[in-house]
Amino acid sequence: MTSLIKNELIKIFKKKAIYITLLVVLAFVILTNCIYKFFLNNTGSYSYYSEGYIEYLKEEIAKLDPSKPEDTKMYIEVKTNLDIYELMQKYENDSWQIKVIQENVGTYINEKNTYLYGIEKDESKAQETQNKIDEIVKKLDNDDWKYFANLELTRANKNLEELQKSKENTVDKQELQEIEISIENAKIDKEVANYRIEKQIKYGNDYLNQALDKYEVYSKNLIGSKNYEDMEYNEKQEYQDSLKNKEINKYIIENNIDDNKVDLRGILKSFFSEYGLFIIVIIVMIAGTIVSEEFNKGTVKLLLIKPYSRTKIILSKYLTTLIMIFFAILASVLMELVVGGIIFGLDSLSVPVLEYNFNTNQLETINILAYLGLQILTQLPMLILLATLAFALSTIFTNSALAITISLLGYMSPNIINALVIQYKVEFMKYFVTMNWDLKQYMFGALPNMEGMTMPFSIIISLIYLFIMLIPTFIIFKKKNIKNI
Repeated sequence: MTSLIKNELIKIFKKKAIYITLLVVLAFVILTNCIYKFFLNNTGSYSYYSEGYIEYLKEEIAKLDPSKPEDTKMYIEVKTNLDIYELMQKYENDSWQIKVIQENVGTYINEKNTYLYGIEKDESKAQETQNKIDEIVKKLDNDDWKYFANLELTRANKNLEELQKSKENTVDKQELQEIEISIENAKIDKEVANYRIEKQIKYGNDYLNQALDKYEVYSKNLIGSKNYEDMEYNEKQEYQDSLKNKEINKYIIENNIDDNKVDLRGILKSFFSEYGLFIIVIIVMIAGTIVSEEFNKGTVKLLLIKPYSRTKIILSKYLTTLIMIFFAILASVLMELVVGGIIFGLDSLSVPVLEYNFNTNQLETINILAYLGLQILTQLPMLILLATLAFALSTIFTNSALAITISLLGYMSPNIINALVIQYKVEFMKYFVTMNWDLKQYMFGALPNMEGMTMPFSIIISLIYLFIMLIPTFIIFKKKNIKNI
């Protein structure tokens, strides 16, 4: 058996196609890393305004007459937007000032324009409001971002105090429940403001600000949740998602770690999303030709006259196919480590991957290479089943193109099928192979795609489909007539 497998491997590595495919994969790895390094990680900041939009606002305001009652409301709205965007022009697009202008200045600008152009004009109040605007602009000009952070904290504290007083004076149960939810929301606002001040997080669009925003959103999603056991299945999944993201973003804030940065670690973290298709192409190309080529070239006769049973011959070819799965994965990983190491450096490999473990109800930090190993293990059922499908079709129909095409379609179509199955809750489809061959859905105690599924269940389903393909493949190969080949 060993010598048969060895001969099969020699035949595979004598083919030019395998090296051409590996070169294509290498080219894609280089391209992927270069795009992430030189383009996606350096796209600049989000543009909050544009010269074209400001010109549009000027054109619109020129058409309006604030003295006409029918134009007044629209004039105030357009004038307010124009004033806001013209103020933004004073600062760089990636500055923290841009981020806070709308929230902290927009209301005052609207108030001032209402006093100047509204039905009840009041120039003295308009001047008072302008003085407030001028004071805020001074803070912006003096780079005093902490003023706004403290302002957020003051607002949160004030809101919390008012809600606590309302709670003390409320007896209606439903109203009391709503106030308690509002109190929990206010506590999160206060916590976020405290984080910004304590961790010195200047306003902007960097990963710390994104983490603050996500922490706030997911924390508030958890407020008022029902008892976990009383939730519907989709509610439990949403609860898990919110809890996971809350804890991950809390860790990012507290430890100043950029968990979503696209570098060598980031690419390895989503390795199969980046290179899964190329790994599948290598696998099905080998599995889909390893038997059919013997028949198409007539070399199967030379193979069968050797002192080995047909069972051993077909088994050696199948085991060779399985070995090539690990070769394809290893080759892709090594390419990424070398190319990514050259382009990004290896420093990012020391940054852990963050995962929330629902079995222990705590956040875990995992070495990136260990996490990659877990990814590979969870994807093995899919890779083995697709390789087996290509191998079976290659053996039964002796048609390489058919074997490769159907196997690739089998890899690309399940995402759509699975999404529809989950959306419409088609219960019997949980016995379908594509719902079960990705074991990543069970990692760290997460709820699987459909209720009633477990990891042992998915492994058993995958094994059943494996044997459904293998048994007829071995039987047909043993009985194939090769006299006319």
